[in-house]
Amino acid sequence: MDFELGEEEQAIRDLTARVLDDMSSHERLKALVAEGDHMDRKAWAALAATGVVGASVPEAHGGLGLGFLSTAVALEEVGRTASPVPLLTTAVMGAMPIAAYGTEAQCREWLPGVAGGSVLACAALAEDGTTPVEPTTSARADAGSSERDGAAPSGPTTAARSDNGSFVLDGTKVLVAGGLDADVSLVPARLDGGGVGVFLVPTDAEGLERIPVEVTTGHPEARFELSGVRVGADALLGGGAVDGAEIVRFIERHANVGLCMMMAGAARAAIGLAADYTKQRYQFDRPIATFQAVTQRAGDSYIDVEAIWLTAYQAAWRLSAGLPADREIAIAKYWASEGGFRVVHAAVHVHGGVGVDRDYPLHRHFLAARHIELTLGHAEEQLADLGRQIAAP
Repeated sequence: MDFELGEEEQAIRDLTARVLDDMSSHERLKALVAEGDHMDRKAWAALAATGVVGASVPEAHGGLGLGFLSTAVALEEVGRTASPVPLLTTAVMGAMPIAAYGTEAQCREWLPGVAGGSVLACAALAEDGTTPVEPTTSARADAGSSERDGAAPSGPTTAARSDNGSFVLDGTKVLVAGGLDADVSLVPARLDGGGVGVFLVPTDAEGLERIPVEVTTGHPEARFELSGVRVGADALLGGGAVDGAEIVRFIERHANVGLCMMMAGAARAAIGLAADYTKQRYQFDRPIATFQAVTQRAGDSYIDVEAIWLTAYQAAWRLSAGLPADREIAIAKYWASEGGFRVVHAAVHVHGGVGVDRDYPLHRHFLAARHIELTLGHAEEQLADLGRQIAAP
């Protein structure tokens, strides 16, 4: 089996690594926290200038047209450096569904700005106690699932009422990653005649209130309160020719894999910090890296990191190639949740008190990994999902 990246994907990965290594240093990230800024706009501008942001945007709309895998490898570097840039929300959850399902006019309106870095996007999928489509593909498991309560899954409660050639949206969306900074949001809503539509809603629209919500990473997400938000018929993604549930599934599947790629980067960075620290930390006149208990935890962590990386790449490649990937996504989510949890906890434990010191970089990877795990859902949920898929006729 050939696990080598193609030249184009390798180039995107190298570009992303160089930009973020230069611009998302430990000192820079500490300064951003001190300034109260939850997004590194300088790093984002540099990623846009080098083509990373627009890697999966079609060439006709200002991007490189390289497909999802190119963005997936960039997300691994985002996870490795813990850089606060909205690549997942803007490129994967925003630009990719617009490119895949949008009308030509919708693509012309939004995609060039995304590729150039001037437009930020997000997707407001989750609602309290509901999921837009089947919970087995939910990108926001921590938002709650009616299936886990034993009831049948429900669609969005956010409603889109048709009114004189336009739509009026009312409802609440929770845990919108990137929602505080986004210029446009993809909002699934229940249509008058049944079914789901996904709307391109400018975040400065009258009647849309964005409320900051603190989360594990310290980078706030948003709660959207939509009260009489009026959008034109041209805001319906795809012009109504595509079932909105299909669009939501597309977003969730790609977002899930993007999160797994970010976990692969975060876990690899955590074990790297642990390896460096244990070689330098002496006890009983020898480095603690030579202690049996430490070497065993390091070995277990290495296996976990490789499993996270391999399963995430397999799922990303299959999605990028247009191949069936539901089982591979479930496997990748399991390893990201279970393996990522073990790796970052082991890294903190071998560091001792240094591991929880906010002047030391490990805490960023720990918090990011915990947030990704909560977002994907616990490992038991992934095993149940995989079991359902295997048992299905």
